[in-house]
Amino acid sequence: MPISADPAPTSPRALIVMGVSGCGKSTLGALLAGALDCPFLEGDSYHSTAAVEKMRGGQALTDADRWPWLDRLGAAIADRVAAQGVAVAACSALKRAYRDRLRAAIGVPVHFILLDNDRDALLARVGNRPGHYMPPSLLDSQLATLEPPLPEEGAMILTTDVPAETLRDRVLGWLG
Repeated sequence: MPISADPAPTSPRALIVMGVSGCGKSTLGALLAGALDCPFLEGDSYHSTAAVEKMRGGQALTDADRWPWLDRLGAAIADRVAAQGVAVAACSALKRAYRDRLRAAIGVPVHFILLDNDRDALLARVGNRPGHYMPPSLLDSQLATLEPPLPEEGAMILTTDVPAETLRDRVLGWLG
C-alpha cells in the first residue's frame, strides 16, 4: 500500500540518499520519490563514460573525476526542483566538499540521508549486482573516502538492516 505524503511541499527542496556502493541508495530513493510523487534521479546516470570505464577497470575516482559529475547532477536536481518543487536523487556524496558542491548547485534546502551498514553486508550486496560497473574491489576505497555528515549538516543516518519500506517511512517521518 502506498504511503500518503504531501506531494506539494511548502517550499522547494531536494533529498539526496547517499552512501557507498551497495548501501541501497537507488532502492530507497525510488521509494521516496514514489511516496512524494516527484522525480527520482539516479546519480550513476550522470557519470561520464570515462569515469564509468575507470571504475569498471577497478580504479577509484579522484576529486577531479567527481567535480564535473557532481555539477551535472546538481544542475539536473535544481532543474527538477524548479519544475516540480521537490526531487529525490541517489548519489554517493562521500565527502562534505561533495555535499557542499551539490548544495550550492541545487540552490534550495537539501536533505541528505546517509545509508550505513557494515562492510561485509555491503560487500555481499555489491557482489550481487550482475552487470553493474562498480566492482566489489572499490568498496574499501569508498569506505575510506566516506566522511559521514557532521551534526551541523542536519543529515539523517540510517542503518540498512531493515526493509527499504521501513527506511522510507522513517525518512518521511523525519521530513515531517
